[in-house]
Amino acid sequence: MKSFTLHDLPNEERPRERLKQYGVDALSSQELLALILGRGVQGESVMVTAQKLISHFGSLANLHEASFEDLCAMKGIGTAKACQLLACFELNRRIKNNYDLLLKNKSNKSLNFEAIIKLLQEKIGSNNREHFMVISLDSRQQVIAFDIVAIGTLNTNIVHPR
Repeated sequence: MKSFTLHDLPNEERPRERLKQYGVDALSSQELLALILGRGVQGESVMVTAQKLISHFGSLANLHEASFEDLCAMKGIGTAKACQLLACFELNRRIKNNYDLLLKNKSNKSLNFEAIIKLLQEKIGSNNREHFMVISLDSRQQVIAFDIVAIGTLNTNIVHPR
């Protein structure tokens, strides 16, 4: 019995092609994991492996916290794929920590403002859709939260008052 592979899907339904056409936001967590993993194992598609990872760990947050040993215990995840996943998760942690450091720099208000502008440019500068964001400040004008409220289309964004 032949296993389902990505090559069995029409071109426009494959994760890589969907990412190129619609952007990374359009992909499911399973598709994103499949792109990171690259290929499945004999008898199992990379999409099946990705779904098994999500199901086994229960959420992306739990997968994000998995150890090397936990990942390697899964069928289809060897040393190389476990290292790829852990590297992606570590990059995510480092990026988040850099944003937090930029936003919490309290030594100079003008530097803090420039850091916010830099953050916004890095965070949404390459996106091809409009974003509506809220930056919450405390009484000393220090950033306490940065939230994306809505993501629109190429040239419009509908923001609900709630």
